[in-house]
Amino acid sequence: MSNVISAAHGASFDGAVRVEDAGVKGMITVRGDLSSAKMAKAVKSAVGLGMPEVRGVKVGTKGGVAWMSPDELILFCDYADADSVVAKLEKALKGEHFLAANVSDARALFTLTGDGVREVIAKGTPADMSVEGLPLGEMRRSRLGQVAVAFWLTEEGKLELVCFRSVGQFVYEWLVNAAAKDTLPNHL
Repeated sequence: MSNVISAAHGASFDGAVRVEDAGVKGMITVRGDLSSAKMAKAVKSAVGLGMPEVRGVKVGTKGGVAWMSPDELILFCDYADADSVVAKLEKALKGEHFLAANVSDARALFTLTGDGVREVIAKGTPADMSVEGLPLGEMRRSRLGQVAVAFWLTEEGKLELVCFRSVGQFVYEWLVNAAAKDTLPNHL
């Protein structure tokens, strides 16, 4: 068995904000009827959380769940548990039209910490990064530069960002550049 490594190999940077490769994380794409009671029950069983609102993200002790589109969620869990969570979903959703796929090895996760996290991300996304535009508990699927990302604030001053692993090193380097000391415009 090979050793699992994250996209940026655990790198971190301290600048205007701290940028960290958050390491490996279990991530499961779930597609189906999000209004289905069976889906809600399966998600609750898998990660211990109810269904998120539109653009919502929830985090608990067993994992997390985020709304990605009208028929898609992403579930977060321990990396080692991802396959068993998929199996649990498949059993719970038998008879439903759905897809549950372990995408852990195809994604990268970064954490930004500090008072300027909104401004760092605002440098490269068309999303409104103001407090009104991105309140706590909501996530955005957008772009950072020209690559697809999703991000949310877990608390004010702490942001989580997910991207495809294939662009993980690029995203890390972009974040480090955008988080250089004395580069925040102080507009938010």
